[in-house]
Amino acid sequence: MPREKKERDAKEPDTMKEESGTDVSVRSRKRKANVAVFLQDPDEDVAKIDRTVRSQCGNQPWDNNAACENPCSFIPTPDKEEDELVYPNSVYKPQSCTPSRASPLPILNWANREEVWKIMLNKEKTYLRDKHLMQRHPLLQPKMRAILLDWLMEVCEVYKLHRETFYLAQDFFDRYMATQQNVVKTLLQLIGISSLFIAAKLEEIYPPKLHQFAYVTDGACSGDEILTMELIIMKALKWHLSPLTIVSWLNVYMQVLLDLCVLDVGCLEFPYGVLAASALYHFSSSELMQKVSGYQWCDIEKCVKWMVPFAMVIRETGSSKLKHFRGVPAEDAHNIQTHINSLDLLDKAQAKKAILSEENRISPLPTGVLTPPPSSKKQSSGQGTA
Repeated sequence: MPREKKERDAKEPDTMKEESGTDVSVRSRKRKANVAVFLQDPDEDVAKIDRTVRSQCGNQPWDNNAACENPCSFIPTPDKEEDELVYPNSVYKPQSCTPSRASPLPILNWANREEVWKIMLNKEKTYLRDKHLMQRHPLLQPKMRAILLDWLMEVCEVYKLHRETFYLAQDFFDRYMATQQNVVKTLLQLIGISSLFIAAKLEEIYPPKLHQFAYVTDGACSGDEILTMELIIMKALKWHLSPLTIVSWLNVYMQVLLDLCVLDVGCLEFPYGVLAASALYHFSSSELMQKVSGYQWCDIEKCVKWMVPFAMVIRETGSSKLKHFRGVPAEDAHNIQTHINSLDLLDKAQAKKAILSEENRISPLPTGVLTPPPSSKKQSSGQGTA
């Protein structure tokens, strides 16, 4: 019987060929991109996506020839899931899972709020980032990172991807770059779009197809290259792909300010929870920030001061109008990652930062702040009045 079955199976392809009269062959999964097929809304024009990232970060396709040698290599998948990525330059080191601040969560009917809070804090200390990552890549400039992230925001808006998807991609990109050295600028767009490809598959219910991600790179990255880089990134991150992003901490609050701050490489110095709490501090009050985050002023003081020029620019610009998307309910529109001219705002914020730094250098004490007299004068004046 087994022999007869094998002979019958061997004859089946020939039979199919005879019956159909045509040659039956396996089609390649890679097909030419068709704008009319993958655009969710025909009136949206993907071709209008700004190509700035290609002109600034290089528009050569990624390949393995000598002219553009790939500095990345496959690294073995770790044997243990508990292996942690360690960045020696990071200020925030992994610590025990004992909560460092009191839980602000309400009583939950599906879990113990203390346990949930402990998991959130522990994740923040597990998914470390390196504020000195640009030092590992002397051929790159912080501006290139900002241009790339700004372009990813634009891609997210075109494909109606959620904010959490963008911030996942940003986290994957930054943590991957912290594991590499001497990455050339011609690889940045491939790493960025591959990070977004991973994030979309994790977060979106209906993520865009592979050829859609390749299409928006305007020929700079092919589908096969994105799939290859996807595996490289996930192995480099040791499959740690579920961080608590800034949006996870803040959700929708102060989103415009965070969209601007994340473009600056200086944000890598602070944990996501601190960034979210600092944004909340700038647009609310210290009491509200402490109540909802559990942080004390000493925990976020440095980040709040770093965020000052960005908050000033946002206040001067004013609030942006909420965009509406066809097929997206109005109550969910705020969750779609939108794109504004963030690079211009970043330039203004950095200019303000330089001005404030110069003012603080000339006059360390801000005007209008009353300071107590030295202790010696207090004592002398007290003795005199006596």
